[in-house]
This record gives sequence, C-alpha cells and structure tokens, in this order.
Amino acid sequence: MIIGVPREVKTDEYRVAMLPVGVEELIAAGHQVLIERGAGLGSGISDDQYAVLKAEIVGSAEELFAQADLIVKVKEPQPEEIPLLRPGQILFTYCHFAASESLTKAVVETGCTAIAYEMVRDPQGRLPLLTPMSEVAGRMSIQEGAKFLERPQEGRGILLGGVPGVSPAHITILGGGIVGKNAAQIAAGFQADVCILDVNVERLRYLEDIMPPNVNTLFSDKHNIREQLQRADLVIGAVLIPGAKAPRLVMADDLKRMKPGAVIVDVAIDQGGCVETSRPTTHSKPTYLVDGVLHYCVANMPGAVGRTSTYALCNVTFPYVYRLANMGLSGATAADPGFATAVSVHGGKLTCAAAGSALKMPVTAYKP
Repeated sequence: MIIGVPREVKTDEYRVAMLPVGVEELIAAGHQVLIERGAGLGSGISDDQYAVLKAEIVGSAEELFAQADLIVKVKEPQPEEIPLLRPGQILFTYCHFAASESLTKAVVETGCTAIAYEMVRDPQGRLPLLTPMSEVAGRMSIQEGAKFLERPQEGRGILLGGVPGVSPAHITILGGGIVGKNAAQIAAGFQADVCILDVNVERLRYLEDIMPPNVNTLFSDKHNIREQLQRADLVIGAVLIPGAKAPRLVMADDLKRMKPGAVIVDVAIDQGGCVETSRPTTHSKPTYLVDGVLHYCVANMPGAVGRTSTYALCNVTFPYVYRLANMGLSGATAADPGFATAVSVHGGKLTCAAAGSALKMPVTAYKP
C-alpha cells in the first residue's frame, strides 16, 4: 500500500501524523511511504530523518494525494485538500463531522472512505486516539486560561493561586472526562479553587477520590452551572459526546452573570462548543470579548505544542495505520469492531450515526 502523510495546512497547526519510526516499520513491511516536504518541521522532525529511512519526500500535496492509497493526517481536511480526495482512497484523521455540515457533505461527495480518530473505540469502549490530545488540551486549557486572566490580555488580572492573604482564582470545569480531569489536576497544582461539574455521579465519585482537597465536584444541572458562572474567574468547557455536537451548557444570557474579565476556554469547540457564544479561533488570534467575558476557542489547541502532541498522538494512531496498511480496510475493520465504528464516510455516504443525527443527514451503516 502507498501511505501518504501531507503537511498540515490548518492555521497554526504544527503536528505531523507519522514519526520516523512509523516510516521504518511500514517500509519494513513492504509498503511505500510518501511524506510531503516540510511535514514534520513544526514538530522538530526534518525531511532527512524520514528520507534516511527510505520515505519518499514529495514536493506538493497534489502529488502526494494523487499517489497515496491511504492518507494519514492530523486535522480534518481543509478546503484546499478536499478536492484532492478521490473514490476508494482512505483518509485517516480527526474529522469532527458533527460540527460542520459543509465539511461533511464535501467529504461525502469525494467518494473517499473517512475514518475518524475521535470515533475509534477500544475493547473497553474507550476512545484511545482522542485520549492523548484530550490530555494535552486539558492541561493547556489551564496554561492558556492563566495567561489570558492577566490584565494586559483583557482578563480580570487574577493570579490562579493567589498569594498569602489573597484568594486564589475560582475555576469551573464543565465535564469530568479526560479533558476535565487533566485541567483539574493542573489547576490544583496552581493552588486554585476548582470545581468540576458532570452528569455522571460515578465519575464524580472517582474524581472526588483522586483529586486534592482544593478540587470539589458538583452535579451538572442548570442551577449549579449558573451558580458556578457567577463565581468563576475561569471556565473550562470540557464536555464531549463522541462523534456528536457538544451540548450547549452556557447560553448567551448566562454571560451577564459572569464577572467582567472572566475567561472561558471552550475546549469543546472542535465539536461545535458548549458555550452559545463560542466560535472557532486560531492561535494567532485566540480570543474575543462578548459582554465583557473573554472567549478562548482555538480549534486545534494541541497543535501549538507540536512536538509533545505529535509523539503522544502517533504513539496511539500508528498501530491502526499499520493494520490498515497490512490488512486493508475490510480486513482491519472486520477484525476490530471498535475500529469499524470509526468509519464515518464510505462509498459516497455518511456512515456516522452521531454526525447524521446532529446534521439531520441520512446515514447508511458501514459493513466491513
């Protein structure tokens, strides 16, 4: 099989979808690997590091897409990449279809097969290819929130941990999954006052057991959310429904309850955001104000720490790439039902039920 790894073109995206060790393994198994020139530079990986392992360095995305049977990427295909996809080609990447009807329809029309990282499940039902990036995004959410709470960044001028005699920041985390857990751990280390909200009481019990005393848990309902918004200096949106659009937990009118200069970091923006006033931003222009509340809604947060994120991502994606290359689409999905659930577009049809429900589009079940 010919595997192609293009250079990511989303704004301020520095990750790459394959490490040199992946190239070595695939070529040893008899496959051909194409790497677009400069694909790894944002993660500190040179073309020479790929080339010495017998990868072919190609000069353009057009050349790479035209030759490759399997495209391995990080972010959803961008407008300039979609026309390069073709029937029968496999695209393996984060897709986030539920957040964009235009993206979904455009990829369906290409006739390619799109397999979504964020939909792959392991035998325990977990999301192994989403977990490492959720860990990165959760930890980054506190790092970015701390920065934008500073007054020169239009925040409240609050130090997360306070100082002796001065109260620490109050941080509200909406969602107790991987993002929320990692955000809480970092916030706790800053000595902030932290509250995690979730609808799963068993998850709240678990978090209560593992978190330090400055992290509290609260059942997530409208009244508790509104009360927390009034107290919060920093709000982290960390909710996830796999493959579906994020639920709206904070409405536009709720912002009036918040303190001027409070910060919202909506990590759920990849799936449409859990705050009504959220809209995607970039690392170069990460924030905007609504009713005096600063919104940070960067849609590819882990891309800013490309080296860390690339290694964390490729550690978990490569085994699936290797199986796809060796077994083909039918063989790899037939052997692993959790992988088959990630086939989101196939044969010119949407096959992801969660995306279909969110977008009100017809869905045809994928069968290996």
